[in-house]
Amino acid sequence: MAYHAPTTLDAALAALGAGGVSVLAGGTDVYPALAGQGARTALVDLTRIAELRGIAPRAGGGWRLGATTTWAEIAAAPLPPAFAALQQAAREVGARQIQNAGTIAGNLCNASPAADGVPPLLVLDARVELASAAGKRVLALGDFITGVRRTALRPGEIVTAVLIPPLPGATSAFAKLGARRYLVISIAMAAALVEVAEGRIARARIAVGACSPVALRLGALEKALQGRRADRLSAARLVTPAHLDALSPIDDVRADAAYRREAAGELVRRVLSQALGGAEADDA
Repeated sequence: MAYHAPTTLDAALAALGAGGVSVLAGGTDVYPALAGQGARTALVDLTRIAELRGIAPRAGGGWRLGATTTWAEIAAAPLPPAFAALQQAAREVGARQIQNAGTIAGNLCNASPAADGVPPLLVLDARVELASAAGKRVLALGDFITGVRRTALRPGEIVTAVLIPPLPGATSAFAKLGARRYLVISIAMAAALVEVAEGRIARARIAVGACSPVALRLGALEKALQGRRADRLSAARLVTPAHLDALSPIDDVRADAAYRREAAGELVRRVLSQALGGAEADDA
């Protein structure tokens, strides 16, 4: 098995352009999938490229999270309250060893329906920056993940960063349900982000994962919440089964579809309540 660890983005893109290679960005999904067998293609490890790592504010506002930034780095970073859901998810992405190695871009490119990072990034209105030898482009996260283990990546293209717009005054929360507290694939998960103005919900974003082929925003619920009084209990009561109609949970070894749907509704109520609680604390 050939292994390459370029130190510049240009070198990595040149290696990809030659074809017959696979990208490695942490390896916490790639190596277990090999099941003790050698890789069928050469591996190009991106984790030594400095420009793909780190968290920084952007000149025009918002934030840039480098593709190979690890979950441990995200969890420990001094980020605004809008990132609370993402940081909560970062602390539950496997064991500490996984958090130290696993990367934000790896989580997105693996495109699992149960990827912990996707619902928090959806409510942050994240965009994915992509690069190839032909240049760069940016896609909304909802357009980047196209199905189970499928993305919009083109041949010779890699994720270089996740871009977050300015979200002043926003607060968020994340929760997941599994068979145990940690080291578990989610049965269902949810993230909520809210912005409150003059005691009312000016904006709400709600996303659910592990209950459809890709994590989804609940647009009908978001509209129902806008303009409502920013009271934790009354907002949670607004969540109805009809708001979950876009979901398509499945039966598998972890849970049946009916249980997943019911759990998703309860998780949505909890994260909405928690996010509004953070907004109340910010206003105090």
